[in-house]
Order: sequence, then C-alpha cells, then structure tokens
Amino acid sequence: MNEISIPTVQVEGVPEPLPESVVVLDVREENEWQGGHVDGAVHIPLGELPARIDELPDGKQVLAICHVGGRSAQATGYLVQRGYDAVNLDGGMIAWQRAGRPVV
Repeated sequence: MNEISIPTVQVEGVPEPLPESVVVLDVREENEWQGGHVDGAVHIPLGELPARIDELPDGKQVLAICHVGGRSAQATGYLVQRGYDAVNLDGGMIAWQRAGRPVV
C-alpha cells in the first residue's frame, strides 16, 4: 500500500500577508465557515471536494485548513495525489486564531 506523506506547515511558517501564489482552501462545513474564516479563502467542504476540485485556481499552492487539521490533512493528501502543490495547516483555524491571524 502506498502511503502518501502529507505536507504540513505550522501557522508560524505561513507568510503574512499571504502571497498571491497561495490560495487558502477551507474544507469545514457551512456552519463552521459562517463562524469565521480566512479572508479570501475558497470554501469547499471536504465531502464536496472531489466534485468541486475544478473551483481551485490553477498554478497556485493550496493551503488547506479546517478546524484543527484532520480534515484538511485528508484534503491535502487527496490534492497531492492529483498533482496539486498542497500543504496542510497544522492546528487549523484554532492555531490560526491563536496566532492572531485575521478572520472574517
């Protein structure tokens, strides 16, 4: 069985402001999204990602985020297997907010 390595970054390793070459993919559910998200993020719940993958912009690195990092790790693995340059945000929105990063 081929186990894929999940590229992961700590929030401290994410440039601020985010470069134009990075898109944030929020894979949380609608109610979580409504509670606050990264400005400019693309919202595609994890269960909808296979059907909506074409909504991700071409040629950008994908920074996947969820509540604590589990679902975004799954999304990152899925994207990497399909040739995307994707990375999981360790700690998710909890780490993002604890680091004082902006949420809308």
